[in-house]
Amino acid sequence: MDWQEMLFQGWPGILRTLLVGTLAYVTLVLFLRISGKRTLSKLNAFDLVVTVALGSTLSAILLQESIALAEGATALGLLILLQYIVTFASVRSNSVAKALRSEPTLLVRNGSFCHDAMMRQRITEDEIKSAARSSGRESLDQVAAIVLESDGTLSIIGEPR
Repeated sequence: MDWQEMLFQGWPGILRTLLVGTLAYVTLVLFLRISGKRTLSKLNAFDLVVTVALGSTLSAILLQESIALAEGATALGLLILLQYIVTFASVRSNSVAKALRSEPTLLVRNGSFCHDAMMRQRITEDEIKSAARSSGRESLDQVAAIVLESDGTLSIIGEPR
């Protein structure tokens, strides 16, 4: 095992990473600006997958010499284009939207836990109580409802009636 080569393989690799990394970063930022706000939002699992894939692709462009900048930019553009097509279709078709997006789930109603829904969504009572406290409620008696949104956030809804 050659320790020196493991730690430093020479200046050409570092210079390539700096140059290609900068250009790939600028390309990604331009593509994201063109594609709109949705690409970076946390709306559903599909958007998360696209965001992770963009990061993975950028990483591959930076670190793998076998991937040319043009190929990497094409991959980034393809991911963003596919996301645009799918979101375009989901806005215009309820069936596509339902396939991509999960429905919100009621976890608390008038201060009482909905245990079956909590089990299906793998949410604990402590997590729900923490969300209520974070919203300024001292107890669940001060909450009309707590909903697990499709993006994974917990929404606290008003005072009970």
